[in-house]
Amino acid sequence: MPTPTSPPMSTGTSSASSSASTPVSTENVDNILFATYIIISLLSAVGVFLAYRVISSAARYIRKVTCLNNDTQMYFRMPNIWFGRVKKHLIYAPLFKSRHMQELQLFGKWGIGVIPTRFQTIFLTLVIVMNVALCATGIEWSQSGTPNMLDHLRNRSGTLAVVNLIPLVIMGGRNNPLIQGLKISFDTFNLVHRWFGRIIVIEAVVHTICFTVKVVKLAGWQGMATELHTSKLVISGFIGTVGFVFIILHSSAILRHAFYETFLHMHILVVILVFAALYIHLEGLQQQIYVQITIASWAIERGIRLGLMIYRNAGRGGSRATIEALAGDAIRVTIKMARPWNYQPGQYMFLTLPSIGLWTSHPFSIAWSDTEERLDSEKGLAMNRQDILALQQTTISAIIRRRDGFTNALYKKAEKAQGRLVMTALVEGPYGGLHSLGSYGSVLIFAGGVGITHQVGYLRDLVVGFSNGTVATRRVTLVWIIQSPEHLEWIRPWMTSILALDKRRDILKIQLFVTRPRATKEIHSPSATVQMFPGRPNIDTIVGLECEAQVGTMGVSVCGTGALADDVRLAVRKRQGVANIDFVEESYSW
Repeated sequence: MPTPTSPPMSTGTSSASSSASTPVSTENVDNILFATYIIISLLSAVGVFLAYRVISSAARYIRKVTCLNNDTQMYFRMPNIWFGRVKKHLIYAPLFKSRHMQELQLFGKWGIGVIPTRFQTIFLTLVIVMNVALCATGIEWSQSGTPNMLDHLRNRSGTLAVVNLIPLVIMGGRNNPLIQGLKISFDTFNLVHRWFGRIIVIEAVVHTICFTVKVVKLAGWQGMATELHTSKLVISGFIGTVGFVFIILHSSAILRHAFYETFLHMHILVVILVFAALYIHLEGLQQQIYVQITIASWAIERGIRLGLMIYRNAGRGGSRATIEALAGDAIRVTIKMARPWNYQPGQYMFLTLPSIGLWTSHPFSIAWSDTEERLDSEKGLAMNRQDILALQQTTISAIIRRRDGFTNALYKKAEKAQGRLVMTALVEGPYGGLHSLGSYGSVLIFAGGVGITHQVGYLRDLVVGFSNGTVATRRVTLVWIIQSPEHLEWIRPWMTSILALDKRRDILKIQLFVTRPRATKEIHSPSATVQMFPGRPNIDTIVGLECEAQVGTMGVSVCGTGALADDVRLAVRKRQGVANIDFVEESYSW
């Protein structure tokens, strides 16, 4: 990636490396100004999203407090017609018809990604248009191919490429502060991260092409070869560009899904190489500050990860995981944490099991959390809050579906143990937990298969809150779609605890749909509030019936397959403007 500020070559093989000692030109000031425009534009977008989030959070809080002792909540049942249209046609709308989370497949076999929502597409389009406009403005297009024009386009594209590294790194981090601040999921930021990466690669390639064309025109390919052999600036620049292109090629969805661990390690190693090359490439230039900010952001985020992992797992014997192989190719992982964990519904963790996957970490939803007294504590009677926390041990649990790679190796080892397998665990988190459903009068929860792990925490939270009078919720319906009744064993101990909660029958209704029952006798409803049905549910009918009986504002949450999420999204969109209904989708893509 040749320098973004090198001056025009006047003769033969004059080295581009001489640019480091040249005074700051007016054109370079313009490039820095345009880079500043990108930063200001992105910060302005963050400000707009933050204002919307503050207003919506305040509205939910007011609704919750107002409805704590209101069993009818008629005022909050009435929809806002105009905002309903915005949600239907913009916020919740897929780009085209109804497909969003159902992954596109190549030849019906290889997943190649999902289609962004309409709102995501508009935002990404604005980012792309902004970069194209800033890259093209002020370039002497009438002098196409001249050294002066190539210099200006090279410098502009190079500057924009390095400034875009800042949002690229921030949005790709697990500890991105905007996730909690804006209540926007890591999944969405990961989507934007990938598109910023594509923009940067295109700008870097344009930058390199402009440099190459100019050198070849003035000194031929021999001159280009001389530059690549003698100029540290040019060598480091080309290493950076080649690294960018490699990253974009090996980050395709097909390769990510097929070889995730390999992808992850290669991604990190090449990113470090590119950062080092760019730092050398921009030595002595104003643009180096962008690379310094990028490297600092990346290093701080990695440091936070390491710090979280040490804090969560060091001392008190460390964190220990109990692994159980379950029917239906599933694994129950129960982790006794070394330190207390403030669990909130919807959280997930990154789990490392060194004896299975060495240092690699994988994200899993936390289905359940309990607190028990430490049996090995020597503190005796608790005298203050610190002593109480020292006597407690948090247990968190997850259900993992067997796939390829790490989960397959874990399942085989648990199955071979013929019972429970105990091993050292390293847990990083908590992450997620962005949404609270306690302000809704009615809550409709959909789960597909192992997606129940995300939803079961909400069930307990809402039932307990209803019993204690701390939530506005008066009606909760769970729709869980499973392939076989044996999948019920995945969460049986936790569901038993929920069904035994005080006032559970007054608020919670459960509908189980078994898509592949082996016999009709397997389908039986234990009670009027827990019903089982064969086949797949009619999502639109269920949402419609719940809307007819809804209390106050309804929240609809879904965690499951892409097809299920898209069906629920479509049913919710149909009723915007007719019912006051919000849509919450939980997904994790990589």
